[in-house]
Amino acid sequence: MPGIRDFLHRKVMLNYSKQRRLVLLLSLIIGILSGLAAVLLKNTVHYATEFIMHGFDFAEGNYLYLILPLAGIGLTLLFSLYIVKDNISHGVARILYAISKKNGKIDAHNMYSSMIASTLTIGFGGSMGLEAPIVLTGSSLGSFLGRKFHLNRKTVNILIGAGATGALAGIFKAPIAAVVFSLEVLMLDLTMVTLIPLLISSATAATIAYFFMGSRVMFSFELIDPFYIKHLPYYMLLGVFTGLISLYFTRMTLSVESKMSRIKHNWQKWLIGGIPLGIIIFAFPALYGEGYQFMYDMINHGMTGLINENLFGAYTGVWSVVILLGLIMLFKVVAMALTGGSGGVGGIFAPSLFVGSISGVFFGRSST
Repeated sequence: MPGIRDFLHRKVMLNYSKQRRLVLLLSLIIGILSGLAAVLLKNTVHYATEFIMHGFDFAEGNYLYLILPLAGIGLTLLFSLYIVKDNISHGVARILYAISKKNGKIDAHNMYSSMIASTLTIGFGGSMGLEAPIVLTGSSLGSFLGRKFHLNRKTVNILIGAGATGALAGIFKAPIAAVVFSLEVLMLDLTMVTLIPLLISSATAATIAYFFMGSRVMFSFELIDPFYIKHLPYYMLLGVFTGLISLYFTRMTLSVESKMSRIKHNWQKWLIGGIPLGIIIFAFPALYGEGYQFMYDMINHGMTGLINENLFGAYTGVWSVVILLGLIMLFKVVAMALTGGSGGVGGIFAPSLFVGSISGVFFGRSST
């Protein structure tokens, strides 16, 4: 029956074409929403931090810094336990679990809960990043819309990737890097069916971010010194050194989180993790929050707030700075793991950038 076969074939192709157009339209919508979410989260944390820190100065030895991280994590716990009533930490792990085990279903509350929780954690000084929470937000938007339109599992997973891509592109203004992240970390297929929705979402979210936050990038610098072949051995040694630091980063994080996970009561975790976290941040102000401001200052050759001078006194000399940089590099990992292990919500991407940047300055100053 050629006529019936042709009719069925045309109907199948028509349905497929309609679904493809729907996926592209949803990718655009997801890009807009995830870009707006990234702008909102970035500004919310910034102004929350400004409000909380208004009138405070480490130089005056204000001891409220000892309890600010503890207070932020406590508010996060109250929000997650009694309002959301779900565990909202470790965003990327939850996305991968949803893709592999739950047919792409991510709980709808993740469209807003991780943003609120990370604002409470990081705004009060928790030493983590915003990337994982915003990626979870974008992915949950994709999952929600995909399931709302009754799309199949593979298509829902593509929309989850589009949400993650848009969120990361929006918070970093880096659309291509965001696409690469989704393809590699979320392990999506590298096909045109997958790639086009990711590109649409990524470009849209980055445009939204540029529109609301301007064209200024987070880190900008100009190379004025020439490149010398004789410096190549130092670059290779730096690669080896940062590789060892990354090993320390991973093992220390897993060790601290493993020890914290053995504590079954949430409020015991809060105290056991939050109190030493406050002490660390009080001693080393650079570890407060994400740490991007400190990295920005380093690029522009200014490193204020290495230590609480009211507690330790002023530091002078090249090797004093080198030693302090080494301590900050090591304690950042501990502070990050304590923040997450005690109930805070955030990601490890910003801390990894922080530790990497400190490693470079530490190595450079040690080599001169």
